[in-house]
Formats: sequence, structure tokens, C-alpha cells
Amino acid sequence: MDIDEKVSGPGGASQKNWTHLNTTYDELPLEMRFNHGHMVSITVYSVLMMVSAIGNLTVLSQLIRRKRMGRASRLDVLLMHLAVADLLVTFLMMPLEIAWARTVQWRAGDLMCRLMMFTRTFGLYLSSFVLICIAIDRYYAILKPLNVTWEARVRRALTVAWVCAALASLPQSFIFHLEEHPEVKGYYQCVSYGSLPTENHEIAYFLVNMMLMYVAPLVSTLYCSSAALLEIIRRSNTSNDNMRRSGVGILGRARARTLKMSVTIVLVFFTCWSPYYFYCLWYWIDKDSVKNLDPAIQKAMWLFSCTNSCANPIVYGVFNRNRWTWRSGHNTRCPNGLRRDSRFHHGDSMEISAATLARARYSIQSERNIRRDSAFGIHNGSQKHINNNNINGIV
Repeated sequence: MDIDEKVSGPGGASQKNWTHLNTTYDELPLEMRFNHGHMVSITVYSVLMMVSAIGNLTVLSQLIRRKRMGRASRLDVLLMHLAVADLLVTFLMMPLEIAWARTVQWRAGDLMCRLMMFTRTFGLYLSSFVLICIAIDRYYAILKPLNVTWEARVRRALTVAWVCAALASLPQSFIFHLEEHPEVKGYYQCVSYGSLPTENHEIAYFLVNMMLMYVAPLVSTLYCSSAALLEIIRRSNTSNDNMRRSGVGILGRARARTLKMSVTIVLVFFTCWSPYYFYCLWYWIDKDSVKNLDPAIQKAMWLFSCTNSCANPIVYGVFNRNRWTWRSGHNTRCPNGLRRDSRFHHGDSMEISAATLARARYSIQSERNIRRDSAFGIHNGSQKHINNNNINGIV
């Protein structure tokens, strides 16, 4: 009398699928009743919800304050959307998991089953897609800091991220549905059982979700970070850095922070999500061996993947702490609004301000004009010298 419990979460199969049980509701197996494992899940989700709410609300409030002051950078806008995505996970998915663990069975009806399965994954997809936007932004910030094309397309890219997150989550509303246990009357569960025609369709659906939520942000961040690292190494070994010679500079300290942040993003994202997806792949490759494992292992991996929403505000808070106003002390701000211990207008910013970029573009353009004029002058002088020699030769 055991439950056939498949992998859950985005791209997984049924949350709880059942075999035929010749039993009454009062004689249900332990897995179908509230037990110690459900209590542990409720406790862990509650802690994660509290940590994530405090962290993301703090980050979001500081970013909104900067935006109202007219000092929000391109990175601030991206971090704002990331905080919103993590808050959707915090206040939609985590309370759902807590309530579901408490009731064990689904008691909210078919419509709420479909709606909540959509919201359960929407925040996760949005967080992954915003991470892709941040990876691209850091790519342009280091490799093409004077490029204005990406600056104009950031908001459009974020709109695309929201739309793609909604589209990627929409199949959950059709796959999951309310179903009554075939042997236990009155016991309902929100499952995906029977929605997809064959097991191959289930595998394909899982792989698509894995590519969108895990592989795409991981690969994009790795590629952009590697390209940024190679560019920093290249520029550090050459004296032909236009920005540095123009007196503005890419800001070496900003480069280092950007690279560290990108690497940290990769490590945190990989650490949080890899165990869950490796487990899911193991399930689809060798189901028999997975069924012999304790079901708590799979639940623990899914719980651990949700910690990514808690880790994001910590990562970005650490690498941007000097830009925000929650730090107080004798060396925080001068009367003119600048920090005493910083060379930059807004602290140790990883983002070059618009004014700085404008000065950089003007300096580089002026330098190019001077070079062109100098080269033109040298060319004319050489041509004049040649002509004089020819005249002398003729004479």
C-alpha cells in the first residue's frame, strides 16, 4: 500500500500519484496523512519565507528609494525586477507549499489547483529569465560600456522576460487538475496524472522546463562571465585602453566587483538548482533505483532549490552594499551627498553613470579627432617635404 510519488516541481510529473488501495480514509498510509515529514516541510518553508521576505523587501525598498531620487542605474532596474520575482516565489509558492503540507490533500477545488500551479512556477521562471538579462547587462557593462543600444533595450528585455515566464508557466494550468482517489472517496489531490498521453511526453515536458529554468540562465551567465573575464585580462595586458587613457577608465574596482558578482551568481544558482535537476534526470533514467530512496530526499532537494530566492538578495546586497543607505557610520556620506571613502558619485558602484559615460564618449571622440588631425598634419607635412625634394631635383 504505497504511493507512487514522482518528481514534483516545475517540469516534474504528478505531485502525488496513487496506486489502487483497498482501504478507507481512516486507514490511509502514513504518506497520505499529516506526519513528521510534513511538519519539517512547514518549518523549513516558514523559515525560508521569512528570510526571503526580509531580504527581498529590504533590497526592493532601497531600489525604489533610489529610483524616486532619480539615481537608479540600469543595474538597479534589473535588481528591482529580480527582487519582485523572488517575492512572487516568497508570497505565492512558499505559502502554497506550507498550506499543502498542512492539509496533505488538495481542498481548494480544480480552479485553484490550476491557478496555483501556474503561480507556483511563474516566479521561478521570472527569476531565471531576469538572471539572463543581468548576465547580458554585465556583458555590455564590461565589454561594451559605451554601447547605448543595450541601454535602450533593457526595459524591452525585461518585458520579454515577464511574457516568457507567463508562457512557460501556462502549461502547468492545463497539465495539473483535481482528481479524486480511485479507492478513497472524498480524498482529492492536485495532480498531473493522465494529462500527458505517454511517458515520452512527460520526459519532453521536463526537458523543456529544465532547459528554460536551469540550463539557459546557467549557460548565459557562464558565457557572459567568461567573456568578461577574458576582456578584463586582455585590457589589463595592454596600454591601448581608450577609457583608461581618456582619464575616465572602466573603473578597475567596478570591473573586479562585476566579475566577482557574476561568478557568485553562477555558483549560487548552480548550487541551489543542480541537486534537484540531477535527481530529476536520475529519476527519468533509472526509476527503479530512485523509488528505493527515501522520498524525503527528493523533497529536500526541491526545498534546497527554493533557497535561491533567499540567496539572491544576499548576493546582490553584499556586492552593492556601499550604494545603499542602510549602512550608517561616520564615513557614510558627506554633506554634498558623496561618500567620503569613495571615488565614485554613488559609492563603489558597479554601474558607470550616464554622466560618466557621456564624458567618456566625449573624451574618446576628442582623442580620435586629435589623432586624425595629427595624422592628417603629418601626412601633409610629409607630402610637402616630398614635393619640395621633387622640385629641387628638377631644378
